[in-house]
Amino acid sequence: MDETKLTSPTPAQEKHSMSLVVSDGNVSIVHKRIEDPVRWFAMRATYRHELKIRDMLKEHGIETFIPMKYTFIKKGKKITRLQVPVINSLIFVYSTQQKLQAIKAQNPYLQYIVDKNKQKIIVPEKQMQQFITVCSTYDDSLKFFDPTEINLTKGTRVKILAGEFEGYEGTFVKVKGARDRRVVIAIQGIIAVAMATINPELIQPIKEK
Repeated sequence: MDETKLTSPTPAQEKHSMSLVVSDGNVSIVHKRIEDPVRWFAMRATYRHELKIRDMLKEHGIETFIPMKYTFIKKGKKITRLQVPVINSLIFVYSTQQKLQAIKAQNPYLQYIVDKNKQKIIVPEKQMQQFITVCSTYDDSLKFFDPTEINLTKGTRVKILAGEFEGYEGTFVKVKGARDRRVVIAIQGIIAVAMATINPELIQPIKEK
């Protein structure tokens, strides 16, 4: 993979908006810098290059997250417990749009995941942090799903009141392969994780506004 060099944008490269201001019959042009915040972009590293992309981005100080799980692999008589991606090619990247574009230009394996309207999927900060925390427990009772496998409309939006995940929000719903209903945190059209069983007394329905 080609080494990606990150450089600070020159004034000509920075994005600006331009507006006309009329005052006392005089017209002036005002340039305003367009903010380019650090956000969580949902991306796909094609041909299962997600781990290589992760390592390359780490070298440049860019945070990423790949949902991982443990699995057992048998080679001959030896059984090894390994961490593997939950979904091949999926990677979340925490960066500005401009820096990410520079990296994408030199790494054809890295692609944005878009919604049905061809818009880049950007995950809200709070939702992403909760998703990361839950996934990072590597609890064997966690269950991962394609969002199309769960009908969230049949569930109830809830908030966890106590415990390790106090304050977290999700959908309390029945999921395949579990006897009890689970709190599910879903990332828009990409992946959903069903948390370990939580006592119903520790969750509270969220009233719709």
